[in-house]
Amino acid sequence: MKNNLHVFLGATVADAAARPLHWVYNQKKLSIYIKGKKDFSFLKKNRSPFYDIKTGKVSGYNEIGQVMFNTLLEGNENIEKRFKKNILKDFGPGSKYWKNLKLRSKYKKVKDWRGMIKGPWIHQNIIETVKNIKLKKKISGGIKVNESDGFCATLPYFLYGFDFKSLEKIFKIVTVSKISFKYALAKFYLIDFALKGAKDPIKEFIKKFNRNSFFKVIVNDIKKIRKFKSKFDPNIIKKLGMACSYPGTFNSSIYTIINSKNYKDAILKTIKAGGCNCSRANFTGAYFAALKGSNSIPNDWIKKTIPAKKILNQK
Repeated sequence: MKNNLHVFLGATVADAAARPLHWVYNQKKLSIYIKGKKDFSFLKKNRSPFYDIKTGKVSGYNEIGQVMFNTLLEGNENIEKRFKKNILKDFGPGSKYWKNLKLRSKYKKVKDWRGMIKGPWIHQNIIETVKNIKLKKKISGGIKVNESDGFCATLPYFLYGFDFKSLEKIFKIVTVSKISFKYALAKFYLIDFALKGAKDPIKEFIKKFNRNSFFKVIVNDIKKIRKFKSKFDPNIIKKLGMACSYPGTFNSSIYTIINSKNYKDAILKTIKAGGCNCSRANFTGAYFAALKGSNSIPNDWIKKTIPAKKILNQK
């Protein structure tokens, strides 16, 4: 596929595969939901306690990537301006995402709310981004959370061949979090190493940035993770971080990658670990697609992924 879009396909399929079990933090319930199933991707029945969308659709993480992908399909001129316009169209007033934000507001006063919304769930970064774009602020990105929206938004842009120096301006449209940008850059370097043929991109990352002050914490964390037991243990994901925020979502993904044989194995382990599986699945899926190629993505999974067809058409 041109522009290395098989990597974006890998992220998209992984997100859709994990989505019906998104944000299931209760391990006992999760065990019941997947009991007796060798392949618990694309569950027909939604089990997310927060929102319910059709199986095959993607979470808000991958959806912001789809918005960038569609922006790039329109052309390479005025990308930032058109990306903002398309964000408003997809997530802003009049969209299903914005409608459901109003529904969510009813539950803000309810302690430990676990109600389920019919339709998609808009993330904090995107809520702030929509509001800031409407106010015509120069920098529109969210400031309140350190999550994966920026990486997911910038992934198609990165794959279209734009250099590392230009990533930040796109990233800041969605989030201005310095922590999120640092971890997103680490993800892009790992994917880049994989695309360039590195047999062990994680090892290459450590080698390249071992004495780099910017990535010091990330390199040290990866070194610690590499020392864990080789047999995958969901309890270690719980220890490293099951939630959406960095550094947990990155470190848990690295642990899963190190202890997985291939794309399918890695995504099933991501799902089985619970929590914010979609944030981890987007990176893990992209990584293995870059490392192993498009044929590593199960064909039956691709067929079940609703946005996949449009990506596949870009040959």
